[in-house]
Amino acid sequence: MLHLRISVPTDLSDGIVEVLSDDPAVSSLARIRGASIRPDGDLVHADVAREAADGVIDRLRALGVHEVGTLQVEPVRTWVSQTGYDAERHAPGSGADSVVWAEVTQQAYGDSELNWTYVSFMSLATLIAAIAIVLDSQILVIGAMVLGPEFGAVAALGVALVRRRFRLLRLASRTLVIGFVVAILVTCAAALLARALGWVTLDDVSGPRPGTEFIYRPDKWSFIVAVVAAAAGVLSLTSARVGGLSGVFISVTTVPAAGNVALGIAFGLRDEIWGSSLQLLVNLSGMALAGWVTLLIQQAVWARVSARRARLVARRRRNRFQQSP
Repeated sequence: MLHLRISVPTDLSDGIVEVLSDDPAVSSLARIRGASIRPDGDLVHADVAREAADGVIDRLRALGVHEVGTLQVEPVRTWVSQTGYDAERHAPGSGADSVVWAEVTQQAYGDSELNWTYVSFMSLATLIAAIAIVLDSQILVIGAMVLGPEFGAVAALGVALVRRRFRLLRLASRTLVIGFVVAILVTCAAALLARALGWVTLDDVSGPRPGTEFIYRPDKWSFIVAVVAAAAGVLSLTSARVGGLSGVFISVTTVPAAGNVALGIAFGLRDEIWGSSLQLLVNLSGMALAGWVTLLIQQAVWARVSARRARLVARRRRNRFQQSP
């Protein structure tokens, strides 16, 4: 169940109430006249089944709510309501499977923002990955994978393509490129300092590393794992269940590859640079492709569900019109 909080000018309030009252997926509806100060108008509250929320939001946007007012969407963690149960029962599909595109798109913009926090996490994760490679520690590699923030921006690429948000595509691409470049440069500088201090030697980087050699030796499984993990990650981001994200972070070798690129640059190891760069490219490409395809399938499936709901709402509206005196 989702809660809608709408602040709009008074002249738009009646149309919003009509849209919400005609939808069987809306379990409760309230209007407080004159309660909104900015914009000057009314405040409308409504509870709607999650699986029907995307269609409801689209109809509200068609009225221009987002242009002259504010529409907030919040999850309702716990509710006790017979009408709420009836609303979810009448809404096609499952709430856990539903996609609220307004929510997904806003999250994609947030994850694609290039800021100090993103660059810091990326740099710290890459530093840990470089240390993991020197120590040949798989545990530290996993820690670097979990710390890396790049998956949100990769998933945003798929959202941008599916929803035709080309500004988002530019933002996500820029964030990924700059984030990895800065992280590699920071880690390379740290590796040069460690080399000058004698903390890390050429043998530490070029010697046998059975626990982490997969980082610079990409193969077909690198691409397959990236595709499967990204598909699971996108499903976690778009549904009401987010338990799969940790598996994505641990499965994909992006940050460790960036850390090995930095070490290769610092110690002049071309094979390490080439192999790790290829590993990074394979993983990012597989993740971006899988994210786009997964979102495309979800959009196609829920477009059919939305069309079915639209027919249901239209039939209910006709019935109400015929029953009115």
